[in-house]
Amino acid sequence: MEMLKPVHAVQRIRTQLEEMAGELVCVRANMGRSKILERTGRVAQTHPALFVLDVFEKRNRRSRASYQYIDVLTGTVEVLHPDSKEPLFPWIELLA
Repeated sequence: MEMLKPVHAVQRIRTQLEEMAGELVCVRANMGRSKILERTGRVAQTHPALFVLDVFEKRNRRSRASYQYIDVLTGTVEVLHPDSKEPLFPWIELLA
């Protein structure tokens, strides 16, 4: 298997998220100091350096959260299937 360069890997993550616009995903973000934040939402927008989720909060509230593709690449942010919690980008682990 050929080695992906980080630039190509980021572009591949962005392309996959663009194709998933409007779909539900679960995001697990390592916020540091043993704090892990898990949110479920719909992929709302993709931009050159980040993507935006419409997040469903408690009591029928909605908010937006943005995450950088590079954080997905480094493992700080994991994008998971909302039901099975399986990683949507399992090929990233092969880059490490």
